[in-house]
Amino acid sequence: MTVHTRLLCRIAGAALLGALLAPTFAAELVSKPEAETMVKKTVAYLKANGKDKTYTEIGNKTGQFTDRDLYMVVYGLDGVVHAHGANAKMVGKNLMEIKDVDGKAFVKERVDMAKKKVPFWQEYKFTNPVSGKIEPKAMYCQPHEDLIVCGGVYIK
Repeated sequence: MTVHTRLLCRIAGAALLGALLAPTFAAELVSKPEAETMVKKTVAYLKANGKDKTYTEIGNKTGQFTDRDLYMVVYGLDGVVHAHGANAKMVGKNLMEIKDVDGKAFVKERVDMAKKKVPFWQEYKFTNPVSGKIEPKAMYCQPHEDLIVCGGVYIK
C-alpha cells in the first residue's frame, strides 16, 4: 500500500467515525438544570446591561444565550415578545392567544403564572428548532420587573 493510499484510508476512516459520532452529539439535549442556569444568567445580564443590549444578545443565534436546543425568550406581561433567540419574526408580536397543538393557551398561562413573581416550570408542545418537529417542551421562566425571561427544554 502506498503512502497516498494509506493517507486516503485514514481520512476515510476519520470521516466515517465522525459521521457515526455526529448523531450522538447532535442528539444531546439541554437539561432542566442547564435551562434554569441559562435563564438566571440572562436575568443577571439584563440587570447589568439593560433591555436593549440583552435583547440584541438573545437574538444572536451564536451568542451566549443559545446552547444546542436551548434559546431565550423574553415576554412582557401583556404577552408581547421582546426578544426571541430562535425566531426574530416573533419579536413585537402579542402571543397572548396563541395555543399549542392541544389547544393550550400557553403564553396566557405563562403570563398568569409570572404575575405571582416567582420562577416556575410550564409544560406545553412546541416546534423544536433543531428537529423541526412539534415536541413536548418544559419552559423555565423567571419574572423580572415587567418581563418574563424564559428558556426551555424539549422532553424526549
